[in-house]
Amino acid sequence: MGRRISVASAVRIGIDLGGTKIEGLALDGSEEIARVRVATPQHDYAATVRAIADVVGDLERRIGGTRSELEQPTVGVGIPGTIVRATGLVKNANSTWLNGMPLERDLSSALGRPVRCANDANCLAVSEATDGAAAGAGLVFAVILGTGCGGGVALNGRVGGSVHAGPNGVAGEWGHNPLPWAKDDELPGAKCYCGQHGCIETWISGTGLARDHQQVTGVRLTGEEIVRAAETGDPAAEASLQRLEERIARALAGVINLLDPDVIVIGGGLSKLDRIYRNVPPQIMQHVFGGGELATPVLRAKHGDASGVRGAAWLWPMLNL
Repeated sequence: MGRRISVASAVRIGIDLGGTKIEGLALDGSEEIARVRVATPQHDYAATVRAIADVVGDLERRIGGTRSELEQPTVGVGIPGTIVRATGLVKNANSTWLNGMPLERDLSSALGRPVRCANDANCLAVSEATDGAAAGAGLVFAVILGTGCGGGVALNGRVGGSVHAGPNGVAGEWGHNPLPWAKDDELPGAKCYCGQHGCIETWISGTGLARDHQQVTGVRLTGEEIVRAAETGDPAAEASLQRLEERIARALAGVINLLDPDVIVIGGGLSKLDRIYRNVPPQIMQHVFGGGELATPVLRAKHGDASGVRGAAWLWPMLNL
């Protein structure tokens, strides 16, 4: 039997729309009360909208309420792209069937309530700024280091916090800037799917780590295999991880020089590497303007893989505060 939620409860639903899975989460305050995961329909926009609506309906059934018995939960959706506010259309999504489509409008119509969509990295930032590793911080820069890499910005954490997307919807798109202080052997860099060369994403991601290791050693390994090899004492794998860490440091120093955030939070698969938090901050200090000290903590995302979907739920503020 589902859990009964009172009308006064601040229930909100978050959806993480990934390339292969759609994950839904219901929060009562900060407490997770239901979770659903389904496969993402591939290359089918209408089916994707229906699947998200079905996940929301499933979550509402699981929490044991009906629309006549409780206030409709708010719905936020993290997407692998962004909504252009001037047009209401999706752009820059690597799930390409979303691009050019009015996803927020269509979801609002399908669910019979306003829906808020935001970039998945921005959702990570909101989650960690609200009740995660950076709770209450004024300016949080969140990084996703996974198959690719991205960034997001959240302002005024904990209560009333919000995503900063900018008028072009690209605030925080850190991964599509050039790698700072590029060395001769890093130029021009690999071609990125965005059409440019040498983007940060092509260097500091699981894919970038694998590419760099193969270029240097001639051996083709996945990012996970490189990490395991380094842990067993493989010197080439260890050297590849050291190059990765030094590039992360340069890239994050550029963020600090521009935004000077209160906290940097890292999520994604590579965030699980303890060595990043030990080795990267001292190297950031070497590149930050003025050098000598680093007051910005670099922290692992508290909510791990759940941070994106929690942040989507937190796109709506607490209604009972």
